[in-house]
Amino acid sequence: MADQGNDSKYQRVESVPEAAAEVRAILQKQELVEGLVHKQDMPRQDLVEGLLHKQNVAALKNKLDKLHPADIAAILEQLPLDERTSVWNLVKADLDGDVLLEASDAVRETLIADMDPEELLAATEQLDADEIADLAPDLPDEVIADVFRSLSSEEREQLRAALSYPENTVGALMDFEMVTVREDVTLEVVLRYLLRMDELPSNTDKLFVVDRHNVLRGVLPISELIVSAPEKLVSEVMARDYLTFHPEDEADEATQAVERYDLVSAPVVDASQRIVGRITITDIVDYIREDAEHEMLGKVGLRDEDLFSSVWKSARNRWLWLAVNLCTAFFASRVIGLFEGSIEKLVALAALMPIVAAIAGNSGNQTVALIVRALAFGEINKDNARRLLIKELAIATVNGLMWGSVAGLFAWWLYGNVGLGLVMVGAMMLNLMVGAVVGMLAPMLLERMKRDPAIGSSVLLTFSTDSMGFLIFLGLATLFLV
Repeated sequence: MADQGNDSKYQRVESVPEAAAEVRAILQKQELVEGLVHKQDMPRQDLVEGLLHKQNVAALKNKLDKLHPADIAAILEQLPLDERTSVWNLVKADLDGDVLLEASDAVRETLIADMDPEELLAATEQLDADEIADLAPDLPDEVIADVFRSLSSEEREQLRAALSYPENTVGALMDFEMVTVREDVTLEVVLRYLLRMDELPSNTDKLFVVDRHNVLRGVLPISELIVSAPEKLVSEVMARDYLTFHPEDEADEATQAVERYDLVSAPVVDASQRIVGRITITDIVDYIREDAEHEMLGKVGLRDEDLFSSVWKSARNRWLWLAVNLCTAFFASRVIGLFEGSIEKLVALAALMPIVAAIAGNSGNQTVALIVRALAFGEINKDNARRLLIKELAIATVNGLMWGSVAGLFAWWLYGNVGLGLVMVGAMMLNLMVGAVVGMLAPMLLERMKRDPAIGSSVLLTFSTDSMGFLIFLGLATLFLV
């Protein structure tokens, strides 16, 4: 995440699409005017074209220089590859690292591909250790090696630590910028110490009180520092009851704690209670946003994709989902194939069976959404899981009887067959129960397997409600009607 301490020097963008449109308009105007001049036959034409090009480039560069790195990254994501490259080459060198951090993984890949090792090294050297760790997976090995050599010994240790923690842990999210003080000094000394700093790290709502071995002793809220008497010792006003995290803690658990206790920042300590970093609300918001994007794309079988990537690359990105759906569709078609004779004798079955599958799928998706949310907040455990399953089955039974009756009456009225209406009621109730069971157990199973429950659950649910819906409906019809 780009440093938020200098936001005031950037021009605020009210609408990223409008800003991107303005950038594109400048590029198109530049191309149009330069093209017209090129067609003219005039003295010293090369000089005129050169001056005109410099003027257009300066206008675009002037606009980019006023934008926040996050806005530049958002604009680049909305530009086709050729225009993106033109704009990227005009971004100030000292903003390159921050823009790379803000860009999505897919777009970052295209930006890095357009940079030589020297540019990447210069961009990366401007970043903090935790930010370098975020970029490291996308950087060439030789650039990472050069970055290590350019860092101080303390920064090298911080970078090694950040890279050593698994993804989705607190250690992978934490940053190392923080202010520590000793408990045996006065608040006046602390204030003088802060005044000598150029700026405080972003999201500094508290200072961390440590001893000479860097063991955390307490936290000193900025509010207490301001309102307390300057002659008081830090130990007199510091808070001794505070929340800490360990680098190995799950990021999801930290997210819940930050939300529950309205934290702006919190210390991260090792097994010996030595402070190793901190986690901030900015880290949490970034994690939530990235996790939500990953979940949203994962539900339809996609990885992060550049909107303007090549057709071939985008097509390959979508193959897995299509392959899974093709397999499940073939299986469902074979289920239908088992009852071809019944469908030939009672054609109404072909028209009604998609209703049974669709209603159960929708009901199951409601269950999946509730269970995934409950898992995310740690609300499901061994003690209440069985009761939740019984409740979901009861809800499915009630809804199955109610809406199955509506569908059954419709089938009776449409086809004049009471038996068909009763089969519709039974099939819908049973398939809603299937949807409830799969909708609850699939996310829990994926969670136990250390997989994202939000991603695979919908695939399993669709497969189950389609196949079982056809099997139950056509099976009951074959038994009682044909």
